[in-house]
Amino acid sequence: MRHASNENPVLDNPRLAGLTSWDADWSGLRVVVAGIGVSGFAAADTLIELGALVTVVDSGDGERNRQSADTLKIVGAVDVVLGADAMARVPDVRGQRPDLVVTSPGIRPTNPLLEAAREEGIQIWGDVELAWRVSERRGRRTPQWLCITGTNGKTTTVGMTASILQAAGLKAIAVGNVGTPILDALRDPVEYDVLAVELSSFQLHWTHSLSPLASAVLNVAEDHVDWHGSFENYRADKSRVYENTRIACVYNAEQEGAEELVEAADVVEGCRAVGFTTGMPGLSMVGVVEELLVDRAFVEDRATSAAEIGAVSDTGPLPTRHGVANALAAAALARAAGVEPEAVRDGLRAFHPGGHRIEVVAETDGVRWIDDSKATNPHAAQASLSAFDPVVWIAGGLSKGVDYDELVRANAARLKAVVVIGTDDAALLGSLARLAPEVPVLAGTPGQGTSAETTLDEPSIDPADGHAVMRRAVQLAAQRVTPGDTVLMAPAAASMDQFTDYADRGDAFARSVREELGLA
Repeated sequence: MRHASNENPVLDNPRLAGLTSWDADWSGLRVVVAGIGVSGFAAADTLIELGALVTVVDSGDGERNRQSADTLKIVGAVDVVLGADAMARVPDVRGQRPDLVVTSPGIRPTNPLLEAAREEGIQIWGDVELAWRVSERRGRRTPQWLCITGTNGKTTTVGMTASILQAAGLKAIAVGNVGTPILDALRDPVEYDVLAVELSSFQLHWTHSLSPLASAVLNVAEDHVDWHGSFENYRADKSRVYENTRIACVYNAEQEGAEELVEAADVVEGCRAVGFTTGMPGLSMVGVVEELLVDRAFVEDRATSAAEIGAVSDTGPLPTRHGVANALAAAALARAAGVEPEAVRDGLRAFHPGGHRIEVVAETDGVRWIDDSKATNPHAAQASLSAFDPVVWIAGGLSKGVDYDELVRANAARLKAVVVIGTDDAALLGSLARLAPEVPVLAGTPGQGTSAETTLDEPSIDPADGHAVMRRAVQLAAQRVTPGDTVLMAPAAASMDQFTDYADRGDAFARSVREELGLA
């Protein structure tokens, strides 16, 4: 690891460089906020409270955006521009060029407004950068940040981390990409001791001065290539979470190249690299010994001893290798924050994962039906596919430009049948045809690619009607199962082609299963 200064890097704009606390002089700062969704709204609301001059722009002009605009105008003086041309250029703020653009994480760097801002030399921050800069506030406790990113497992791990911290008696909350904006937590009347922060690659792309107490990259696999432009760019943005880390950079010792990301990071003097593994831990690692979770990183004599911090059975009702890895990463982050071993165990036992992540929907006649709708990429799907055998797999959706060959190759032997849903099926069907030619592939979406067969009459279903497609997929899966099988809905793709989001997709699966089994 390379050591960085404790000071935040000096940015080109002297005014912005001095904005490192809530109590700095934000008044009159001219800011364009790009996006009026959850994070954009929180950023605009915060900046208005700080006294900045704010213009909010969003290309969407739906009812929700108009309601958000009206709310912001009630909060304070703000200009809001909605519509298709709103983000075609960098707007003036009260007749002058802006000092800063704060962008929502989903907006691509190639967006015309962001490209124009770069060309004009206007600094671009994300909501996370803004949150870090206002984290310190006179008269309030400054929370420590434990930051978590990865292709798969972020939400589970950040929830586990928060639960462990709470079990230790700390005021802690899971924030960031998990749903609650960091800025909302910082303005909460509750003064938090620690924030467990889930960070997406989109959010990390726009961070500049973040300096967490501890940070973790759970894993990196191909995802969001369409947003980042290449896997290399995606991986580089993930690794930004390690920059300026103060106590521990937590890495996946089982993933090739993971430790290299830590070694390349500029960290604060004294920061350590701490690995996690589902096998026997080495020096300065956490891992598993005879079904026990153990710590060889945060004990006084780590060369010859280890501390028991829990058991594999504490990680959930259906322990998987991936789930154990998440628990160990959470434990390492919490231990870096000074949490005692007993609190790790108690926090893991108290944690209840959110829905749609390897969730048993029904178990009847010797068949398990499992919802893993949150598996929105191949790496996430691998975590659940590898835990069951044999499997009738329901998969497909928006592929986001990823490749399915590795996933299909690794699991072909356990696949009894595959039911393909979604409207962007070419890549998945191609991988199945090449690498699992003996596995029956059934068309969940009517009119699907020619390599998919069906055993149901072609119904009058709109391919965009995800709920009807899911009912059909469940019916097809039911025709293929026998006692001992698992039906696993782990799409390895995004959901927005046929559903509102992954939760809507998971709910549709659960409802269809109950209807099919007569449990509704």
